[in-house]
Amino acid sequence: MGEKPQVLSIIVPAFNEEATIKSILARIESVELMGNIGKEVLVIDDCSTDSTLAMTEEYRQANPGLAIKLITCDKNSGKGSAIHLGIEVASGDYIVVQDADLEYDPREYNALLKPIIEGFADVVYGSRFMGSNPHRILFFWHSLGNRFLTGLSNMFSNLNLTDMETCYKMFRADIFKGLLLREKRFGFEPEVTAKVAKLPGVRIYEVGISYYGRTYNEGKKINWKDGVWAIYCILRYNLFG
Repeated sequence: MGEKPQVLSIIVPAFNEEATIKSILARIESVELMGNIGKEVLVIDDCSTDSTLAMTEEYRQANPGLAIKLITCDKNSGKGSAIHLGIEVASGDYIVVQDADLEYDPREYNALLKPIIEGFADVVYGSRFMGSNPHRILFFWHSLGNRFLTGLSNMFSNLNLTDMETCYKMFRADIFKGLLLREKRFGFEPEVTAKVAKLPGVRIYEVGISYYGRTYNEGKKINWKDGVWAIYCILRYNLFG
């Protein structure tokens, strides 16, 4: 008997993403992963008030070739909470988070996978601030805020990341599942970075990715209050664990 095929679990937290949920699922389905790695898609519907849930179910019924698990939350608890649930139910060898809003390109999964598959990395961050891939030009203050938060995080974690706040973080599943994570909303990013940085011997890599950002009119949800909370999380989880 041959070895069991490896699987990438793709966590898709979704809250009111009816405009893009089918498109992102189609993009995920179209990707062929290196090494014949399979895909498991975990759509975590965070109590959407639009038709996100119904449209995800429609896509699943119409496309049985893509393994989609649809998980619904009883109340809106935030992106971090949805990711926690996805980590818990994921059965793959590797795990990545995929926002449902088309800002990140699933065709770049292989770039994230490569350092792990080749035995160099345990965790790979996809940076929006390095490489030659396309990046939509948007808000100066938002970009400056991201760089400030990354620099502050690096100062305490002793890492040299260029994009701590990136959605694209790929983990070996055993590492991701071994982290005790608490943040339920956008504090997830600094928390997981602080905690993975403390793991003995962990190998963290970074690769450049493209970024097709959207404006607030187009549905972007993060705001300055989330930035303030991120500062709190950087201090809390780096200094106090």
